[in-house]
Amino acid sequence: MTEMPEAEHALPQIADRQTWQARIDELRFKEKAHTRAGDALAAQRRRLPMVQVDAQTPLIGADGPVPLIDIFDGRSQLIAYFQMWHTGKPAAQQCEGCTFSTSHINELSYLHSRDVSYATFCEGPYEESSRYRDFMGWTIPWYSVPQESVDRLVANRFFGILVTYLRDDDKVYETYWTTGRGNERMAPSYGLLDLTVYGRQEFWEDSPKGWPQHWNATGGQFRQDGRPTAQWSRIHAGHSDDLGTSA
Repeated sequence: MTEMPEAEHALPQIADRQTWQARIDELRFKEKAHTRAGDALAAQRRRLPMVQVDAQTPLIGADGPVPLIDIFDGRSQLIAYFQMWHTGKPAAQQCEGCTFSTSHINELSYLHSRDVSYATFCEGPYEESSRYRDFMGWTIPWYSVPQESVDRLVANRFFGILVTYLRDDDKVYETYWTTGRGNERMAPSYGLLDLTVYGRQEFWEDSPKGWPQHWNATGGQFRQDGRPTAQWSRIHAGHSDDLGTSA
């Protein structure tokens, strides 16, 4: 496995602590404004209308078909990530962006304490994708979306969306969805990288001249040596990535 690219020798200016702290204080004022702007957007999000979804829409779980309403597991809300799947392709060729996002989701107790369930709704056959879930060591509830349910749930969008639902007795409503950079809230790695001096090290970032930038924003930032990056720790631990395909 190739080592991560070494940081180049471009460095920030050196300042005394008082000057450095003054610059941080100036930035902190802007950061707080950014936080409050996010709070205001969340307030608008809570006031959106909603659209009804067929509560009996079937998904496929370990024991066969499961209606959408059962995936709430008795809770009033559900967050679902619609994971892309390349049917018949080996693990190394599965979606690097979805792998990046889903790899960050583990502890669900905080969501559950707010009466919110979480699940992955994966494209393609359950048998293949559930093997991928097991290879990756993911423990989140996992379901595949059969073809008959795609139009009802994806609704002229595409897999790779993050969706929130509300249950009211026996009725289910979709309340919000996002995709692309909106999915970054799933991945705290990006938020932490944004705090570092070299950032995400992607070509699109506005960084000083000479800062290391190694990756594009078309999938390469989530892959390393021909695989989604998060797969390597599983491979090194000796886990099989056989998905039962012939490809």
